[in-house]
Amino acid sequence: MSEAAPALLRRTFRALRLYNYRLFFISQVVSMSGTWMQAVAQSWLVLQITGSGVDLGITVGLQFGPVLVLGAWAGALADRVDKRRLLMATQAAAALFALVLAALTFADVATVWMIWVLAGLTGVATALDLPSRQSFVYEMVGPDDLANAVGLNAVIINSSRIIGPAIGGLLIAAVGVAPCFLFNAVSFIAVIVALGVMRTAELRPSKPVRREPGQVREGLHYVWRTPELRIPLVMMAVVSTLAYNYSVVLPLLTKAVYGRGGGAYGVLSAAMGVGALAGALLMASRARPSRRLLVASTFAFGVVTVLLAVAPGYLWGMALLVPMGAAGVLFISTTNSLLQLNADDAMRGRVMALWAVVFLGSTPIGGPLTGLIVRGFGVRAAVAVGGVSALATAGGAYWALRRRQMRAGTCEAPVCLPDGPAPGDAFCESVPVSATGAPAATTGGASRS
Repeated sequence: MSEAAPALLRRTFRALRLYNYRLFFISQVVSMSGTWMQAVAQSWLVLQITGSGVDLGITVGLQFGPVLVLGAWAGALADRVDKRRLLMATQAAAALFALVLAALTFADVATVWMIWVLAGLTGVATALDLPSRQSFVYEMVGPDDLANAVGLNAVIINSSRIIGPAIGGLLIAAVGVAPCFLFNAVSFIAVIVALGVMRTAELRPSKPVRREPGQVREGLHYVWRTPELRIPLVMMAVVSTLAYNYSVVLPLLTKAVYGRGGGAYGVLSAAMGVGALAGALLMASRARPSRRLLVASTFAFGVVTVLLAVAPGYLWGMALLVPMGAAGVLFISTTNSLLQLNADDAMRGRVMALWAVVFLGSTPIGGPLTGLIVRGFGVRAAVAVGGVSALATAGGAYWALRRRQMRAGTCEAPVCLPDGPAPGDAFCESVPVSATGAPAATTGGASRS
């Protein structure tokens, strides 16, 4: 047992042995904590100024809407340019917008329309940043450590989701919201410096694509005609839109179903965050993603969500949110890894842009849709719809992958990913065999059936 624990730690954090990714990881911990601090402070500021939930919803929509509108084009841009330099530019722009908001708030002249303008501009920077940031991970670590790096990125997000709001809440109570915006602006410097001092010789940059008409449409066609990309993206679109709307559902569950207050809501959010962190660490400890894990995590997420819909009370709900958070992060991280591994280098930016569109860009659609279901049928019904949709998605993906396996027939040399199922399983990967009998190299760092 004493020897197994260090081995597990090394496997879980193995991407950190790479200098460039280590810089990226540390800077992202700082920056993402600042981002969550600003999110809490911005929502509080809007409520202070207007007291309107509608105005708060508009703020969130303006921040995520650009991802939906500009995401596909941003992916084409990511494939054309040096991703590291583009990231430095988007991080600098986001820092500027946070600094302006801090100055307006310190001067006590901020109005809701100013917040909306800055939220929209920040959303544009985010839309341009996301495809490059996601695909840049591949350039830092390569195919062998990609799943580990994606899992560690989820650790960053979920750790900062706890750290940032906690520090932000203390700052708001002690000195107000303005220092939160200032800290966020300063936190971007860590990312810019980290990107600037990376060892470029150790990166694996994809060759920039020459700008041509129709590249966004070409990316869409490429994804649709590639089942290894189409199936995970469709799964992500359904689950994100119908089942992953807990910014809407959790407050309503707390107040309308369990009859509790703000403190209880914080506990439920923390329970889901703990589960998400555990799921991220589990993903990081795996050698490779697999289609079996993709389907299994979707199915598990659906089962736990349905159980949450019928949970008799607050304590049951809190207990169920832990495995729900873990299954949700496993699903998201596995989707991310499979897409990057199966995408051609020249298309990776556009593929990850579509991932960002269906994950974050679905928020302006899924949030109001969930609200309509709540209004018409109740909170538990809205949760149940999300769970059933996840179960149906898992079933549909299993059927589609099984059908492809049967149609392809038995491959000459079935080879599973290191942590995948046994040969002959419906989700077993297979690779072509070279003349020597060894598995031949495949495009994108992952085997394809």
